[in-house]
Amino acid sequence: MTLQTVPHRRYRIFVLIMSLALLNYVERGAIAYAGSSITSEFGFNRAEWGALLGYFGYGYVLGALCGGAMADRFGPRRVWLWAGGAWSLFAVATAFAGEIGVAVFGGAALLGFAFIRILFGFTEGPAYSVINKSISNWAPRGERGFVLSVGLVSTPIGALITAPIAVGLLSLTGSWRVMFIVVGVSSLALLLWFIRFFTDAPEDGTFLTKEESEYIRRERITRSAYNRVLERSAPPAWWTFFQNPSLVLNAVGYFSMIYVTFLLLTWMPKYLQDTYRYDLSSIWYMAMIPWIGPCFTVLLGGKLSDWLVRRTGNLTLGRSGLAAACLLLATICFLLISKATSVWQVLTLVAVANSFNSLSNSVFWAVILDSSPSSRTGTFSGITHGIANTASVLAPTVTGVLTLRYGYAAMFVAASIATGIGVIAMAMVRPGIGNDVRGFDAESA
Repeated sequence: MTLQTVPHRRYRIFVLIMSLALLNYVERGAIAYAGSSITSEFGFNRAEWGALLGYFGYGYVLGALCGGAMADRFGPRRVWLWAGGAWSLFAVATAFAGEIGVAVFGGAALLGFAFIRILFGFTEGPAYSVINKSISNWAPRGERGFVLSVGLVSTPIGALITAPIAVGLLSLTGSWRVMFIVVGVSSLALLLWFIRFFTDAPEDGTFLTKEESEYIRRERITRSAYNRVLERSAPPAWWTFFQNPSLVLNAVGYFSMIYVTFLLLTWMPKYLQDTYRYDLSSIWYMAMIPWIGPCFTVLLGGKLSDWLVRRTGNLTLGRSGLAAACLLLATICFLLISKATSVWQVLTLVAVANSFNSLSNSVFWAVILDSSPSSRTGTFSGITHGIANTASVLAPTVTGVLTLRYGYAAMFVAASIATGIGVIAMAMVRPGIGNDVRGFDAESA
């Protein structure tokens, strides 16, 4: 049986994973569209608003670090259950964050938002590490680049649909609080549906056919035998990660990609409102524009990366080389924004930059799979995610300070610096063990 002839029922699980991650992004990004309502209600200035957006990241980094290790130890199903349930509840609690601050923290509404958003970030932190662990267990190695992109396409699609969902709920209900309650409850319902079918490994359940489950199991055993050679004298997993320069540099490259993502997710709506005076009736579709291209390039990136590896037999070219090229093109686009003279020129350049930035997304996760023993995939994913998502703190917080002092042009200059750092980092990444490409030959898989 080959990779082409094996049944593909597992892709239903991958689509459910993508849907959970999609709602995850809606929950975290919805607050950007409530910015005007929240800042006017509680009297926050631009720097305080940037700090509020950044609170999510403090918890997110810690949650990412813990989530990967927990997925390795307890299995991804348990982590999906507790983390997904908790982040849905904290999304609902965001509706009452200001009141919690007033009641519990001496009248400081900002501290209430800090408390809820940090906990919300902590529970959402494990999401993408658990996705990587789940895919490591459920996907044959030769299709992992594409399968990763199926999960990761949730980022641009989530950001894309956040605008109409958030603005629609705000317009229909007239309440930013109801918006958070609705998205939180929806996420919890989808999680409970997903858990009905998902198991830690395909052979643990009955969702797949015996034929498909056995194929995936055999492929995983083959890879495990290869990894046992690496694990015989390996030091503790966290220490092993930092002994591998490519894994560390890959995390730096991923930081650059995440910086752009969180910058646009948190600040683009307010940028359009403040600079071009768009109201909610217009902003819902204007804010969608930068995310249309990435919905396609995330999927393209996974396919293109796998194709380059199979075509050339070179992991460095197919993984880190592709990511470095994408980040370089994004850097050029952000630098050109300083020459733009209209909102449409700005949006076009941002959309192109974000498309290239997102095309590299699956590469960072694929490098972890290529370079990690299978028993440590979750842990290494968590460390990478934790390092990279310091950007989820820095992007909104630094942007708040920069825009208050120097105006909105400074946020695009900062974005070009971030992606430029990513270019340098990924140019030095050498994934895999001796550029091993076993498992990528579709004809022999």
